[in-house]
Amino acid sequence: MNRIRPLREACLAALVAAATTAHAQAPAPAEEKPASAPSEAAKPAPGTKPPVVAPSGQAKPETPAKVQTLEVTGTRTSTTDRRDSTAAKIVIGREEIEQYGDSNLGDVLRRLPGVTQGGRPGRGGPVRFRGLGGGFTQFLINGERIPPGFSIEDITPEQVERIEILRAPTAETGTRAIAGTINIILREALRQRRNDIRAGIQSELGRETANTSFTRNDSFSETGTYNLTVSTSVRDQSNDAINESIYRDVASNQVALAQRSDGQSVSKGESVFSTLRTQWRLGPGEQFSFQPFGVASNNHTTSRDVFTQSVGVTAPPYATGESKNDSQFRSGRFMTMLNKRLDPKTTYELRGGAGVFTVGVDGRRQQFDATGARTLLEETSNDIRDASWNVAGKVARSWGETHRATAGIEWEQTNRSEKPLTRINGEVQLAEFGSELDVRVKRAAAFIQDEWDPNPQWSTSVGLRWEAIETTSDAPGNPVNNRSSVVNPLAAAVWRFDGGKRDQLRASLTQSYRPPTTQNLVARPRLNTLYPVPGPNTPITADSAGNPSLQPEVANGLELAIERYLSANGVISLNVFTRQLTDVIRNVTALESVSWATSPRWVSRPQNFGKASTSGLEFDAKFQLREIIKGAPPVNLRANLSAFKSQVDGVPGPDNRLASQPDMTANLGGDYRFPGTPFSVGASYNWTPAYDSRVTEQQLERIQRKSVLDAYLLWHFSASGRLRFAVTNTDPTPTVSETIFTDGGVSQAAVNSRKGGPVYAIRLEMRL
Repeated sequence: MNRIRPLREACLAALVAAATTAHAQAPAPAEEKPASAPSEAAKPAPGTKPPVVAPSGQAKPETPAKVQTLEVTGTRTSTTDRRDSTAAKIVIGREEIEQYGDSNLGDVLRRLPGVTQGGRPGRGGPVRFRGLGGGFTQFLINGERIPPGFSIEDITPEQVERIEILRAPTAETGTRAIAGTINIILREALRQRRNDIRAGIQSELGRETANTSFTRNDSFSETGTYNLTVSTSVRDQSNDAINESIYRDVASNQVALAQRSDGQSVSKGESVFSTLRTQWRLGPGEQFSFQPFGVASNNHTTSRDVFTQSVGVTAPPYATGESKNDSQFRSGRFMTMLNKRLDPKTTYELRGGAGVFTVGVDGRRQQFDATGARTLLEETSNDIRDASWNVAGKVARSWGETHRATAGIEWEQTNRSEKPLTRINGEVQLAEFGSELDVRVKRAAAFIQDEWDPNPQWSTSVGLRWEAIETTSDAPGNPVNNRSSVVNPLAAAVWRFDGGKRDQLRASLTQSYRPPTTQNLVARPRLNTLYPVPGPNTPITADSAGNPSLQPEVANGLELAIERYLSANGVISLNVFTRQLTDVIRNVTALESVSWATSPRWVSRPQNFGKASTSGLEFDAKFQLREIIKGAPPVNLRANLSAFKSQVDGVPGPDNRLASQPDMTANLGGDYRFPGTPFSVGASYNWTPAYDSRVTEQQLERIQRKSVLDAYLLWHFSASGRLRFAVTNTDPTPTVSETIFTDGGVSQAAVNSRKGGPVYAIRLEMRL
């Protein structure tokens, strides 16, 4: 709390100052519209020119005078970007990103069509698209893959210009996207001088988290602009968790062993994220940009748990436990891009980037028996350094009247070193695997793509992408030499039913893949210490290790969608998809004779598991209610529903689904500005039902229902400032997951339950 209090007090002081300066409240400002966007009445009909109107008060000249023509064009929006794209994608702009005042990007993403989020509500967590994570979803920053060790949770919403969700892969954006691609576009530099300041505090279970953000747009020359954004956060959170282990005899259903751990932990940390985007205009359609960004965070967690055994004849492994973990993360990277024209029909683009991140982790775990005597001392540490660089180039040329061809090459290299160390009761573990782990990853890619518009109603795209990845490591005990390459063909088409582009039909036929991750390949074990070596363990307390012989998954996909675009930027869409996969990768738990223990140990390793399939139906809509019902109040509505079905051929059903994919997920949200007042309100509901997932014939996972209700009240106290009051997870329910392993007539169940609470937030947003 000592580190949080100064920032919290500063935020509160800023909030009070802003509120007291608003004593003479002005009428609510009208809804902002881009100056260049014509009103509905002023828009000319498609294919016609706007009428020329003589200025009032002037006589009409007897002879026609030469009149200067003023071309009126509409401002591009996220909806027009979606409509005009040949690739099937959803575009989320700044207005929607800011809608709920989220403090982390994960909460923004979980409201989007087909997106689910792990972790506790209001805490962020891993993001999945179409229920598939773990490499099935490709994440990009400004069109480039997220560097190793970086997480989208490190990015705050204030630093994002827009979010693009590509349902089908393209040759240019990459094919490591079986589920799809989420592209995060960072803030762009503007010539207009503007400062955005945001400060907020949120409270959960009596503990506060404070965050601030500053963004500045300005120009430094006639051709140069920049955007600087700095975000800071100070976090103080408590966590309550219950872990239960229940062993039953399958034939009699009698409980043979029942154990439970009740734990409480406190996690504190601080972080800072900064990015600078500079751009120089070099000519029409030409520019050079340079964008560095950096992240630094420190985290400290302490926990205590009480272990009880209600059934069982053997002595429990411990009575109480204490843990302490400290970690530091530092990351710095830059991206640069040059766009130039060779001639009026030919352009080229050069991109490059490099960066490094370091992680330092130190942990200490102690366990005590009922008398207070220490039975276990586990000490862990790891120093990680990861350096990577990448270059890419592409050439685009228009040929004929309706073709635009693009070709490009890419190269990326990553060098990673780790120094893991584990001591149990003073004895070094896994000594035969060496004290240092070095891994090198090289990736090369080439692609060609042609976009063709045979007539105003048709848009097509065909492409071919080759990609190869090599992962090597010479570490003792776990050498890796894994090479893979794929060639993926892709095709997409859009049919517009009328010249006004109100209704569209989309189709795509693609091939994509998922390569094994470095962690999948590296065989160095990670030990479970509830049952420490050298003795045996159980399937639900298995060790984990990699598999150097893994091959990539390959998927053939089909997408069909119909879209209707409404009169005021609204859109309604229905999409169906299917994927047929080969060489599916999933973790399998088996009993092995291992070098790091004298008894056989249960070990979880990834394996190629044969064929699988997944399909789904996706509905999404966003519009003003008056676009559907004439004369209705100006309520903005957003709704989406995604239903999924999948099965893995090598696993008996039912529930032999792919990668713990839920049956469905849905979102419903809306907002309303009270006429004649400075107040707006909004709410959003996110729902994912409970489901079972059979991993293998012996292993079953159960995930309970997850629902999150958010609401906010926004007070526009001045033309440049507003105050937001928000609550997330208004009806908290525990996050519960269960793993059941049945073997030899015994069922072993591990149940994890984590409690959370409502998250209350107040946030000041100023634009100067």
